[in-house]
Amino acid sequence: MDLFDYMKEKSSKTDAPLASRMRPESVDEIVGQEHILGEGKLLRRAILADKLNSLIFYGPPGTGKTTIAKVIANTTHALFEQINATSSGKKDMEEVVSKAKESLTMYGRKTILFIDEIHRFNKGQQDYLLPFVEDGTVILIGATTENPYFEVNPALVSRSLLFELQPLEPKDVEKLLQRAVEDEEKGMGAYGAVLEEDARTFLADICGGDARSALNALEIGVLSTAPSADGLIHITLDVAEECIQRRKLRYDKGGDNHYDVISAFIKSMRGSDPDAAVYYLARMIEAGEDPKFIARRIMICAAEDVGMADPRALMVAAAADFALERVGMPEGQIPLAEAAVYVATAPKSNASYMAIENARNAVRQTQIKTVPPHLQDAHYKGAAKLGRGTGYKYAHDFPGHYVRQQYLPDELAGAVFFEPGDNGYEKEVKEYMEWCKSL
Repeated sequence: MDLFDYMKEKSSKTDAPLASRMRPESVDEIVGQEHILGEGKLLRRAILADKLNSLIFYGPPGTGKTTIAKVIANTTHALFEQINATSSGKKDMEEVVSKAKESLTMYGRKTILFIDEIHRFNKGQQDYLLPFVEDGTVILIGATTENPYFEVNPALVSRSLLFELQPLEPKDVEKLLQRAVEDEEKGMGAYGAVLEEDARTFLADICGGDARSALNALEIGVLSTAPSADGLIHITLDVAEECIQRRKLRYDKGGDNHYDVISAFIKSMRGSDPDAAVYYLARMIEAGEDPKFIARRIMICAAEDVGMADPRALMVAAAADFALERVGMPEGQIPLAEAAVYVATAPKSNASYMAIENARNAVRQTQIKTVPPHLQDAHYKGAAKLGRGTGYKYAHDFPGHYVRQQYLPDELAGAVFFEPGDNGYEKEVKEYMEWCKSL
């Protein structure tokens, strides 16, 4: 390291953004990602033992991909080289590979190459790395926000361990914020800042698991807020809202307002008002409601309130849930909105919902001796001798693929649980059932 590199590194520790200064330097300092870094987990063991193979970290921004790479740099005895695919090219990789060959040949020392935003390299650039990863010249650590199975060379993926990082939990972000406020060496401790509880909770919740976003907002708040009469800089909820340019909505995910808004959302879909439905959907999204919870409520409404009037509503709702899982937020709001509008504008019927309710009441209230003999299983050994399945009429052997016979137990013969109405597709179902009864 020459004098210029030393001065650059020294100044970066004081002039870098708070999120950069607060990067953990050891595995024990990392917050969150317990599924890969918890006690006894493979990645933690590999880092501490300094026995790393090529790795790819995949996850949303601010979840710790670069942080883990920096911790590895602080822990490993191998040379550590870092490049960013947005500003580097093949020439930079050639220089790293050349140094890695020299280090391995002359000193027996391996080289770890960390490539941030690796998906930004084109196929040719990624292909260049393959033989050097293959023969161990470099140990690759790639970080990407994109699905590596789509954006990274399959050969590189197959030669790497893939670790998916999850958005940080609010409690984890709160811990990082409090650590940053109190740390006098790397954080904001020297400023005499006080992060009030509601502001900390708000920043941790609104950042969507992106610790960098929350720390950036905290830094802006501390640097732009004048000390109060007590000489301290108070980061209040109002200050936090200004710093992150988002207002805290009146929406307590554990309180009455949560239930009021979701109730209004469901009732708007049931009441065929798409405008109100998307309004309450937007309100929940803006407040940080779990989108998976919203998707589940849309599916329930599609089955309960649309039902057989338009069976496609449940298919659309289920497809939205699947799309949400695949694309994540914020894009996931689009299929959620499509499903909410579809359910709201679909013809309505609760006949299938009432059918299962009525049937369950019958199960609870009526003691049934047995399934009618002609419906019983006739395939097991000795079943025919016991009369199992005798007299059963196979529907496809009859005109229209229907034949009248008793399906309910004797105790419930003639009971009606499903009563279709005249809305949408259910009208066709009703007509078909009336035809069956007429035979």
